[in-house]
Amino acid sequence: MISGFVVKMPDGMDPKQAGPLLCTGLTAYSPLRHLRYNRSGVRGAIMDLGGVGHMGPKIAKAMGHHVTVISSSDKKREEAINHIGADAYLVSSDTEGMKAAADSLDYIIDTVPVFHPLELYLNLLKIDEKLILTGVISTPLQFISSVVMLGRKTITGTFEGSMEDTEDLLAFCREKG
Repeated sequence: MISGFVVKMPDGMDPKQAGPLLCTGLTAYSPLRHLRYNRSGVRGAIMDLGGVGHMGPKIAKAMGHHVTVISSSDKKREEAINHIGADAYLVSSDTEGMKAAADSLDYIIDTVPVFHPLELYLNLLKIDEKLILTGVISTPLQFISSVVMLGRKTITGTFEGSMEDTEDLLAFCREKG
């Protein structure tokens, strides 16, 4: 065992609870911590319900965020709101709903692992805010540069997190229950 890859489990935390946190939980938690969104009063969104899409809203809610889940259809609305605890749900093909949500978010964690144009989602961000890529795709990103430039928006990415992030995440989750 390599000691640099061992984390201390917080007292009282069931190892079965920690398992999902070490991958999908860390992928959502790490950018929120590093980009300083780990405080209450933040409005964020998670794109797509999957591994990170299930864990991300729970972690963001525990930080005190207003959380929106964005999906391509209405099929997962009940799951997002009633089971995961999202505050809002947006269907990306709902033009009116997306317009109404424009300039309302501090961050979006984009977990979508296939090609998709980014302008639609960049328009949801407030000025100076961030689209965080966690879904790995093998095609070039596509967006109109003026959407980024006019709103001073940032496209960034993350893949998992550090050992320090992992220990911090476990302590955070233990504290929040």
